[in-house]
Amino acid sequence: MWLTFAFGSAFFAGVTAILAKIGIKNTDSTAATAIRTIIILIFSWLMAFITGGVHEIGSITGKTLLFLILSGLATGGSWLCYFKALQIGDVNKVAPIDKSSTVLTMLLAFIVLGEKLSALKIVCMLLIAAGTYLMITKKQSDKETKGFGWFWYAAFSAVFASLTSILGKIGISGIDSNLGTAIRTVVVLIMAWIMVFVTGKQGELKDIGKRNLLFICLSGLTTGLSWLCYYKALQDGQASVVVPIDKLSILVTIVFSYFVLREKLTKKAVLGLILMTAGTLLLVI
Repeated sequence: MWLTFAFGSAFFAGVTAILAKIGIKNTDSTAATAIRTIIILIFSWLMAFITGGVHEIGSITGKTLLFLILSGLATGGSWLCYFKALQIGDVNKVAPIDKSSTVLTMLLAFIVLGEKLSALKIVCMLLIAAGTYLMITKKQSDKETKGFGWFWYAAFSAVFASLTSILGKIGISGIDSNLGTAIRTVVVLIMAWIMVFVTGKQGELKDIGKRNLLFICLSGLTTGLSWLCYYKALQDGQASVVVPIDKLSILVTIVFSYFVLREKLTKKAVLGLILMTAGTLLLVI
């Protein structure tokens, strides 16, 4: 079942990127992140109550709580960087860099969690890494006026996302995954709103249009669904397999970006996408 949850996480995460891209158009990314987190907080705690996971809150150890908090902080950092990158760069360029966290997460899973490193997994990591490189290489003819700043935001997003997965894997050991997700979301919410006030973006909240607000909220809902699937899969399966499957969300993102946002891929990027997908699917074998 954890494979099913992992693929479910990938689907909802892929839809999230497109909804968020539409929602943060002409909207501050930090403020949008804070609003999205409210939706996710409500949804995650609702699921914790429905599944009965909230009853385990009294049995949470100090170690579990610490790692859930650290995972939440890493998530907040990843989000702030990711949605800033989405705001100033193309989805089909930002998403592959964010998904490159797969390789780093797999390495950390082998080093920190002690998961077995096989020849197949090494080949898969190389395929994913090569595919990522092909997808993010800029064309010489690319005359983007936005600059290359989005790249660094996307890169930091990938690093924080890797830490999120490893810390989250440790944090949800022995407790209901829905409860763990809900607790992490509280940390992300606090961090997101602190960033809103620190950067002085609170005044921009009232300027968010209804259409933008709708898509921001919808992206929050799909993120909540993705998280619930992801951490259930992470709890029952190997992080070195669950994380790459989750990153297949890039397929959903790319398809939607082509048909909805009219963003096109180069032949090199298509080859990169094929390599990333092949490397990921081989892990499931």
